[in-house]
Amino acid sequence: MWSFETDPDHQAELDWAAHFIATEVEPLDMLLGSPFDRSDPAVAAHVRSLQDVVRARGLWACHLGPELGGQGYGQLRLALLNEVLGGSSWAPTIFGCQAPDSGNAEILAHFGTPEQQDRYLQPLLDGEVCSTYAMTEPHAGADPLLFTTTARRDGDEWVIDGEKWFATNARFAAFLIVMCVTDPDAQDPHRRMSMLLVPAGTPGVEVVRSVGVGTDRPGEGTHGYLRFTGARVPADALLGEEGQAFVVAQTRLGGGRIHHAMRTIGQVRAAFDMMRERAVSRSTRAGALGSLQMVQEQIADSWIEIEQFRLLVLRTAWLIDKEQDYLRVRKEIAAVKALMPKVFSDVVSRAMHLHGALGVSEEMPFMAMLSRAEVMAVADGPTEVHKVTVARQLLRGVEPVDGLWPSAHLPSRRAAAQARLGATLEAGVVS
Repeated sequence: MWSFETDPDHQAELDWAAHFIATEVEPLDMLLGSPFDRSDPAVAAHVRSLQDVVRARGLWACHLGPELGGQGYGQLRLALLNEVLGGSSWAPTIFGCQAPDSGNAEILAHFGTPEQQDRYLQPLLDGEVCSTYAMTEPHAGADPLLFTTTARRDGDEWVIDGEKWFATNARFAAFLIVMCVTDPDAQDPHRRMSMLLVPAGTPGVEVVRSVGVGTDRPGEGTHGYLRFTGARVPADALLGEEGQAFVVAQTRLGGGRIHHAMRTIGQVRAAFDMMRERAVSRSTRAGALGSLQMVQEQIADSWIEIEQFRLLVLRTAWLIDKEQDYLRVRKEIAAVKALMPKVFSDVVSRAMHLHGALGVSEEMPFMAMLSRAEVMAVADGPTEVHKVTVARQLLRGVEPVDGLWPSAHLPSRRAAAQARLGATLEAGVVS
C-alpha cells in the first residue's frame, strides 16, 4: 500500500539514483549525442562502466523480473524511479530501461521462445544492442485497423511488404519488431495482425530516411521511415501466436505510458525549478519577477498542475499493481496519456516566457522540451484518441433517464419528496 510516503528503503535507492544521475549521468547529456549510438568504443566503454555501477546497486532493468536480471518492481516503484530518471536523456540507458527497448524486452520476455530470447532478449538486457518497434504507418498513423504492411507465408518463410513510419532508433537498431497483417480476412479485425522479429540488415529492409523532431538538424533524426520490399524472415520469427499482435502490443504499451508519464514529470520539475530560479534572480523596476502577482500565479498554477498530474500517475500505477490487468485500468492509463502533454507544455511555456529572449534561444532547453511535449501528444496514440477512451469508459453503464426531466430536476425532486414525507411532516406540524 502506498500512503503518500515512500518506503524508507526504496526512498534511499531513489536518493542514491538522483545523486548518481546529477554527478555522473547528466554530464553525458551535455557532451554526447544519442544514447542509442553505440559506434564510439570510448563512449561505449564509459557507458558500460556506469551501467556496471547501477547493476552493482541493484537498480538495473528494474521493470524485469529477477530471472532476467531485474528487480521485478511493480508499476508504483517503477513510477517513482522513472520520475528520478526523467531529468536526463541518458539516465534510462544507464539504468537499462530506455524506450523502446524496455517495452521490447517485456514482450520478448512474455512471448518470446527460448531461442528468440537467447538471440534478441539477452543482448538487449546486457546493454549490447538497441532495438526498434515498427508499428505506425505513413498513411494510417497509430490506427492498426488501417495498416497495410503485410507478411505472407511462403514455405518456411514470412515475406514482408509495406512501409512503417517513425520507428524510433531504426538507424541504430540490431533488430526490429514489426507489426504486420498476416490474415486480412480474419472475422475479428483484432486477429488480423502478427508481430515478427526482423534482424537489421535483412535484404529488402530499407531505412528510407531518419526523421528528426522539432529543432533536430537534417541527418540527426532517429525516427525511421522504413520500407519492406520482399523482406524474408524464417517462420520462427513470429513473436507470440499468429494473430496475437494486439495482445502483444498492449503488454508493452500500458506500462510504457506510465513510464513516459513519470519521466515527463522529471522533465517538468526541471523546467519548474528553472522558473523559480528565474523568478528570484531576475529583477525589473518593480522588483524581482517573483514579487509580481502574475508571475506568482504562474508559479502556483504550475505547481498545482504538476502535483495533480503526479498523483494521477501514481494512483494509476498503484491500480495496475493491484489489478494485474491493463484492461481494468484502461480509463486511468488513457487519462494519464491525455493529460501528460498538456501539463508538460503548459509548465515549460511559462518557464520559457519568464526567461524572455534567452528562453527561446538555443542556450536554454525550453524549445527542445516543447518539442518533446508535442511528441508525447502523438506517441503511443494521439491525445484525442485517449480522451475518447476515457469518455467511453465513463459513459459505460450509465442509465438514461426515464422520462422528460433529468434526475436532478428540482421541481420533480420536490414533488417526490412531498409525496414521500409531506403527510408525515404536516402531521408533525399539527401536533
